[in-house]
Amino acid sequence: MISLAVHMRDLGTKARAAAKALALASTDSRNNALFAVAKEIRKSRLEIENANRTDIQASIRGRNAAFLDRLKLDLPRIEAMAAGVEAVAALPDPFATPLASWTRPNGLAISRVRVPLGVIGMIYESRPNVTADSGALCVKSGNAVILRSGSDAWVSAVAIHRCFETGLGQAGLPSEAVQLVPFNDRAQQDTVGLMLAGLDGAIDVIVPRGGRSLVERVQKEARVPVFAHLEGICHVYVDKAADLEMAKRIIVNAKLRRTGVCGAAEALLVDRAGADGRLAPLVKALLDAGCEVRGDAATAATDARVKAAGADDWGKEFLDSIIAVRLVDGVEGAMAHIARFGSQHTDCIITDDDATAERFLREVDSAIVLHNASTQFADGGEFGMGAEIGIATGRFHARGPVGVEQLTTFKYVVRGSGQVRPG
Repeated sequence: MISLAVHMRDLGTKARAAAKALALASTDSRNNALFAVAKEIRKSRLEIENANRTDIQASIRGRNAAFLDRLKLDLPRIEAMAAGVEAVAALPDPFATPLASWTRPNGLAISRVRVPLGVIGMIYESRPNVTADSGALCVKSGNAVILRSGSDAWVSAVAIHRCFETGLGQAGLPSEAVQLVPFNDRAQQDTVGLMLAGLDGAIDVIVPRGGRSLVERVQKEARVPVFAHLEGICHVYVDKAADLEMAKRIIVNAKLRRTGVCGAAEALLVDRAGADGRLAPLVKALLDAGCEVRGDAATAATDARVKAAGADDWGKEFLDSIIAVRLVDGVEGAMAHIARFGSQHTDCIITDDDATAERFLREVDSAIVLHNASTQFADGGEFGMGAEIGIATGRFHARGPVGVEQLTTFKYVVRGSGQVRPG
């Protein structure tokens, strides 16, 4: 019987070979593969929906609504998934034109051109759509990907992965360009650990999508570079110069549109100088929409339904219909709070004062900063990137939504006509 380590190394070997083939494939071949995948997703929509229903039934006990929402794939979401794959295919080819080019006085012509990263290791939990997003972005950017789905989304991932095998084959590309780790028994194996070790050099980058424990483990144990964010502790700051009706619309959407996504707002900060006419209506809007509010003393005084916030509610990723609310002393206080409790993911200011907005956008050190817009726009698809493989909050190579361009690096191409460097 082949050991788990040997099987995983075999996946890595096949991925490395497929990555080379994909990097040399034409733009049309890669795009045709993705259009074929989208067609296959639509053709298999009932199979995917039934597979997802199996996952939900196996996970429903003890899970909150936000978790089940992340896991769910109904027919509209399956159609959106197929459309997302097509949107990625329709993006400009990242390799079409040089990033820069120049000619030296000695006649050397130098170009900086994009190239794929190689093999991406994708480790994710209860988000079956990640199977499609990751596969599409990697194919478009000329990378192979090894997908390791969590057991909660396993049956759904298998059904979606079959569409990639079919689409890649129809386009004449190796099906090994998108591989799904064929193990999901937590008690049996540790495929995550093997992937974090790099599969003997086969994996170039690891991308984790999941809860804090998974991301912490990846960041601690990975022996290859990681694109990741630990938590999405997103803030909305309502300035004294904010339009109240706009603020209510934005904060309710930022918190409640989908509570389980990493761009969901987890804290509302209200300028103390404008609190008399703003704090109570904002709190009421959240409470009336079904959100639990945990607030400081001033917030609790606005409505009997508000619960007192504990020390650990500041800087907490609830991923549920819960938000922490407090007063701050202007934009200075808001930025200080975000610097202390934020996760450098996504933060928003609501104000009609352009100077205050520009200061917030310039000084808040987060991957995404917004002015007068919901934090739920923290998404590669909403940025016009077709999809995203994740949100990166680190400082090297990629930050914010990781899309096609972020899954490439570059090299220098130098063309000469016999030049030699003088001694």
